[in-house]
Amino acid sequence: MRAFPGKSGSFFGGIILLFALLSSCGEKAPEIVSIDPRIGRMGDILTIMGSGFGEERYESYITIAGTPPTSSSYLSWEDDEITVRIPEFGEAGLIYVHRGGKKSNPALFANLLSLPEPVQGPEADYNPRINSITPATGPIGTLITISGNNFGPSREASGVFFAWNAESPQTAPAGSQAPDFVEASEAEFGYEHWSEREIQVRVPDGAVSGNLEVRTPRGISRPVFFEISGRPGTKTFKDKRSYMLSYTADILVDRANTPNSLYLWMPQPAVSASQRNVSILSRNKEPFVENYRGTSLFQLIDVSPGTRWAVELSYLAEVYTVETAIRNTATVRLNEPTPVGTVYLLPSAQIPSDDPAIRTQANTIIARERLPYVKAQRIYQWLISSVEIKESPLPGGALETLEEKEADSYRASLLFCALARAVDIPALPVAGVLVNRQMNTIKHCWVEFWLDGFGWIPIDPALGSGAAPADFPLREDYAEFYFGSLDNQRVAFSRGEIFLQPMAPRGRAIQRSREYSLQNIWEEAVGGLESYSSLWSDVTITGMYIQ
Repeated sequence: MRAFPGKSGSFFGGIILLFALLSSCGEKAPEIVSIDPRIGRMGDILTIMGSGFGEERYESYITIAGTPPTSSSYLSWEDDEITVRIPEFGEAGLIYVHRGGKKSNPALFANLLSLPEPVQGPEADYNPRINSITPATGPIGTLITISGNNFGPSREASGVFFAWNAESPQTAPAGSQAPDFVEASEAEFGYEHWSEREIQVRVPDGAVSGNLEVRTPRGISRPVFFEISGRPGTKTFKDKRSYMLSYTADILVDRANTPNSLYLWMPQPAVSASQRNVSILSRNKEPFVENYRGTSLFQLIDVSPGTRWAVELSYLAEVYTVETAIRNTATVRLNEPTPVGTVYLLPSAQIPSDDPAIRTQANTIIARERLPYVKAQRIYQWLISSVEIKESPLPGGALETLEEKEADSYRASLLFCALARAVDIPALPVAGVLVNRQMNTIKHCWVEFWLDGFGWIPIDPALGSGAAPADFPLREDYAEFYFGSLDNQRVAFSRGEIFLQPMAPRGRAIQRSREYSLQNIWEEAVGGLESYSSLWSDVTITGMYIQ
């Protein structure tokens, strides 16, 4: 008797297919009972209630006016409820739930932005308008072109804002958190070109799929959906803390002849995806320059001996715990090199990544590893296991740390950056303060390294080694946590080294090393200001709100 494997396989395959068809015929089509809201806009959270949706999404999906949302837009999928972020669509359209080849009854959903609005004043026609985004999807760091009109001849006070999202507290009602935004970052050289009809901008760290807006002094554009693709992992922001903080600089002039000037560069809290909505609460002097490379520049002119002068600043900053999880350790390949991958590989006096001893040690640590994430992980593990990191400050920098195998948070951060840059990992030191249980601040440094397609990944070598200041609540899993994640009990003042240019060629610049901001100039005396004393206070936390 001959066997016919092919025909036998086809026979049984047909039985299985027939069984599947019969089973699906017995299932009811999904049914929509209600949707909330019935009128909304791109990026809003839509809740669809009904039955027969299935316990898991699998191959099921919804359409709004014939447009299916991207996979990352779905927030939850249960048999009786679906929540999803609304994609871009037209004026109004029908919503359907598709499952197992069956389509639900329709529900009508309207686009809020398409509803007629009264013209508000003569400036209404000057709002920026987005016509297209090219490409319409891309990973973190992608250079995109926004075409439209009324953007303005130059950026100045304008900006491009991408969707950003934080994990809601457990006590918050579902869907109660409004969509938020993150601006294209100066630290990532986000703006390439700005004109009346075209903007070239890079997708910033922390951005998620959702609305993109152009904001100018003329107004805010209607949002356009932009999808973040190719993520090798996830980044979660949660547990917001709002800090009110203040600090002062007191000046007493001893000897002076006119003309003379004194300049103070006072750091501002840094802005990032995890430290947001930084705003000035109060100040007793108006700055000469509002924002000069992350500092406020104050000027004192033609003072006489005995003059007392003080600058007092108070800020509000929202700080989030950030946690990262990398699924794919290979970096996402972007279409072109980014400025981040060039600038933050350069050696400097504080980060001597081109030193032969640094290069030799870095290559010994990573061996033959090529994946950037794994290389950074090996450097971190070597640093916290081979270098004794202490709480008390130590003189010197990265080279002394490598030789002596001792460090504080400042030296450990500089050595990590030097080792990382030596093996082609963009990295920058971050300076700021930790906040302990008593609401006191301690000067502290940590690190961020860049992964193409994902963004910045935080590291705290000092806390990762267990070297926590007094009364600082150190986690039990500190060694694991502080590679890739960061707590919200800190405020950053500088991300990377801040190189300031003197105001006068013959000015006498004053540097302050190992401070809460890594800037090269803090004070500059010009002209006949021969002698004065300065006293800079510590950063003081005057209030804190925990969400």
